[in-house]
Amino acid sequence: MKAMLRNTSLIIFSSVIIYACNTDKPKNNTQAMAEQMTATPSDGRYAKGDKVPNETVCMVNDAYMGKKQIEVPHDGKTYYGCCEMCVERIPKDKSVREATDPFSGEKIDKANAYIVMVGDNGEVAYFKNEDNYKKFVAQNS
Repeated sequence: MKAMLRNTSLIIFSSVIIYACNTDKPKNNTQAMAEQMTATPSDGRYAKGDKVPNETVCMVNDAYMGKKQIEVPHDGKTYYGCCEMCVERIPKDKSVREATDPFSGEKIDKANAYIVMVGDNGEVAYFKNEDNYKKFVAQNS
C-alpha cells in the first residue's frame, strides 16, 4: 500500500513538472504588465519592477525562481532552466530563447536581456536594455 501511494505521489509530482515545463504562457498585455509593476515584495529579495539576475530566471517558464538555475550553454550564450526538461528544450526550441521587448516590440535574445519582475508570482518581462525598461515604465505610468 505504501509503495502504491509513493508511486502515485511520484506520478502526480512528475506530471506537474512536465506540465509546468511544457506549458506556453499567454503573451502579456503591455498595459496589464505596467499595472503589475508596483513595489510588492515577492520573496523579500526582489519586488515587482526590480531587475532580477538572469541566472535566477527559468527562461522557459519566464519566471523568477529565487535561486540560481541550471546553466544551458547554447550558441555561445548562456540560458537558464529550472529542470531537465527545460535544459533539453532550450537548445531545441528557438521560441523559448527569444522574447518580445514590451517597449519596442522587437524580438530579443533572453540570454542578453534586461530582465524585470512584473508579477506577484515571479513573472518576468525581457527588455532589450535598461533604457527601454525605463521608457516603458514612463510611457505606461
